[in-house]
Amino acid sequence: MRQRIVVGVSGSLGSLTALHQAASEARERGAELRAVLAWQLPGGGLGSRTTLGADTFRECRAAAREELCAALDLAFAARRPGVTLSGYTVRGEPGAVLVDAVRSADDLLVVGTGLRGRWFSGLRAPVARYCLTHAPCPVLAVPPNPLEAELAAVRRTAWHLPLTAREREPER
Repeated sequence: MRQRIVVGVSGSLGSLTALHQAASEARERGAELRAVLAWQLPGGGLGSRTTLGADTFRECRAAAREELCAALDLAFAARRPGVTLSGYTVRGEPGAVLVDAVRSADDLLVVGTGLRGRWFSGLRAPVARYCLTHAPCPVLAVPPNPLEAELAAVRRTAWHLPLTAREREPER
């Protein structure tokens, strides 16, 4: 049985860093790369207890598939991973979904520890911690790229920058 590298994908910059690390691990080991995006109905875990229609379910599932495809396209636009890659969207809590995606103790689970994405509502430490605690295989927790924190800081302050004297003067 061929070893698998399972990686959590959320569309965040942190998950793209994890995807690249997982692809590198898969190339080194001659393993299959399995990208997994967990998704939930509106309202998170409680959303499954409400009466949302079948249309809402289909829309959410389709949106998750689009998010996964967009993340994979973005991650590997410049260079393909060079290994067998398969992508899966699974409804459920991110940590549990990732642990369930592991097939054996020989697999490797790769998770990002960066900023949260749209579908991994709790991607920070709780998901990585859950995986480290419950996975039956080794877990590689990939720290965020240092540029990610700088980009987040720029985004937070971009709208609050004071104008310089030159920018305040109207053009003539």
